[in-house]
Amino acid sequence: MYRNWIKAIGCVVLLAQAALPAFADTWPTRAIKLVVPYPPGGSTDVTARVIAENLRPLLGQSVVVDNRPGAGGNIGAEAVAKSAPDGYTLLMATSTHVTNMSLYKNLPYDFVQDFSPVAQITFIPNVLVVGQSLPVNNLAEFIAYVKSGKYAVNYGTAGNGSSQHLSSALFNSMVAGNMVHVPYKGGAPATADLLAGQIQAYFGPLVEVLPHIRGGKVKALGITTKKRSPLLPEVPTIAEALPGYEVALWNAILAPGKTPADIVTKLNEAIVRVLSLPEVKARLAEQGSESVGNSPAEFAQFIGAEVGKWKELVRISGAKIE
Repeated sequence: MYRNWIKAIGCVVLLAQAALPAFADTWPTRAIKLVVPYPPGGSTDVTARVIAENLRPLLGQSVVVDNRPGAGGNIGAEAVAKSAPDGYTLLMATSTHVTNMSLYKNLPYDFVQDFSPVAQITFIPNVLVVGQSLPVNNLAEFIAYVKSGKYAVNYGTAGNGSSQHLSSALFNSMVAGNMVHVPYKGGAPATADLLAGQIQAYFGPLVEVLPHIRGGKVKALGITTKKRSPLLPEVPTIAEALPGYEVALWNAILAPGKTPADIVTKLNEAIVRVLSLPEVKARLAEQGSESVGNSPAEFAQFIGAEVGKWKELVRISGAKIE
């Protein structure tokens, strides 16, 4: 009787295991939605569409980009955080979402707890540019100019707490300068005023200012990431003059929290394959982006380190949004 009871228990266990859904074996069976929490046409949107179109042949299903802009990326992020964790709704996140953890007093989601990291897509540099009329030609001269206290140096940004703001504030803090923050409602009007001579400096995303650099309308003085950009190999990193300076923007794909691990793994493997394609690397490089493609575990560890780094940058900038 005891043996029969053991056999019965064993059969129940086997049946239960067989009944468990093998998510990765069947997923995906329908289109996947990739939420971009910014307007169409920006660098994050362009990157998302490059990834989406190349995932289709690997996953056998369409990956549809869904733009949900607003509140500094928080509207789209909240929508994904509250979606079913079934692998059919994903978020194209950026470093801004980690910044928002310290920038906003109350967020409707927890970026660390409410998402499953899938893969980091790229690193993206900002570049310090100044107007052609400013009497400086390199980073050392600009640092001396800012530190002298003799001149008004206004820097534009895409808004309070934006990457442009944090990049500039860190620089100003490290050189003990006197630069003044002039926030705009986006990078385009800030760039326009730089070209018009209304502001003197702008730490803008490379993709935004590259045409003006190549057209000789602004002077590029320094890259905010650790490595020089292949698109501007002659422009030094700011860290070459200010050791320890680094502001590296990034974007990545995340799923809602509690998404099955096998779906996350399958999606990660597909994204890494996409990022290894020469044509994808070339398209991302055109924007000044460096492709990454790490594992979910590596990406989760990266996010953990980013939280403290961006919190300190927000503190230095003094930025707050209620």
